[in-house]
Amino acid sequence: MPVNPKKTGSGGFSRRWRWGVVSGLLIAVVMVLTSGYMVNVTNTDVFCQTCHAMKPFRASWQKSVHGGQNPQGFAAQCVDCHLPHGNFVEYISTKAYTGTHDIIMNLIIDPAEHDWAANAEKNRLKFTYDNACRHCHIKLEPVGVKPGALLAHRAYLYGQTDKKCASCHPHVGHKDMIEMANKFFKKDL
Repeated sequence: MPVNPKKTGSGGFSRRWRWGVVSGLLIAVVMVLTSGYMVNVTNTDVFCQTCHAMKPFRASWQKSVHGGQNPQGFAAQCVDCHLPHGNFVEYISTKAYTGTHDIIMNLIIDPAEHDWAANAEKNRLKFTYDNACRHCHIKLEPVGVKPGALLAHRAYLYGQTDKKCASCHPHVGHKDMIEMANKFFKKDL
């Protein structure tokens, strides 16, 4: 059977097939680069506060130790505490779920009527991850730590308690968070 030279190139592959492979590879490279760029863009406090309801939380974070008010001037980003630091798939899937949830909530709640204090109390352990805390806070028994904190951290490290970091440190990432939200949304304190 004769081979049509217009339909095949070297090795018997059609031009259309080669064009499809090259196009597919090009699209894959663009998607990977774009997705990496988008992950980086959406990992910043500037991006998070684009939702109106997040503005007071960014402001309270900026006044906290984690927002840069420390001797080193280091500021953790929202994702440093509010996304898990396990594996990449867990990180991305949680980021997608949380981002989608936040967008939906920003569309359906009235921030001035929302009970931010109750929400923080109810959900704090759901949106603050121990492995995120431990990503930066490696040494939990530093020299000079108070005896009560030393005992609590040892119990945590030895698995003798079910408490999470945010159980004992409920407002560590945001200074006066609820007061800031109430003031921002003009609620009576």
